[in-house]
Amino acid sequence: MNNRLNRTQMPSKTISINRAPVLTLWAAVVAERLGFDEDEALTLGKALAGLNAQAKGRRLGIFKPHEEKAKKAREKERGEEFWIELCGRPIPAKNTEDGIRAAKGAQVIEPDGVRRYLESKFGDDLGQVRSAMQRLAKAYKPKELAERCFGLYERFRPAIPEGIKGWGAKGDLDLAVIEGLAQEKN
Repeated sequence: MNNRLNRTQMPSKTISINRAPVLTLWAAVVAERLGFDEDEALTLGKALAGLNAQAKGRRLGIFKPHEEKAKKAREKERGEEFWIELCGRPIPAKNTEDGIRAAKGAQVIEPDGVRRYLESKFGDDLGQVRSAMQRLAKAYKPKELAERCFGLYERFRPAIPEGIKGWGAKGDLDLAVIEGLAQEKN
């Protein structure tokens, strides 16, 4: 009996997880495919997920818009901040001695903190999920991936309840769906 799986019969593994770490990891994988190194990509992925959560929280009424007074805004330090588009969203970033880092306010996001975050959320499944996402990203040329990455994420992200009920809720991330999307492209 042949126990090897062919390319269309992927093992189905689901992971119960909320969307933020899934988007963080996917955006980091996409950023690497687009030419950023691992540390740069991790910070960009974390920033993207944070910006998406903030926008959703405002839409749901969980967060109120931050109003900065003109005088206080003028007191901020001037820096070499620039914007990187990732998954259709501009991400604030800065050049540091260690490379490009996404910025949250005046602070840059540290890649080791993002690694710890992803390890705590995915646990032992992190390597397997990252590999599946990398195969999906490699199925696309960088320019096409840049244009389609958020739409791909919407096809495999965990399903959660609509509205406030879904805020922070876990859903099932099915690795077979990610693998299927990669095979569909090939």
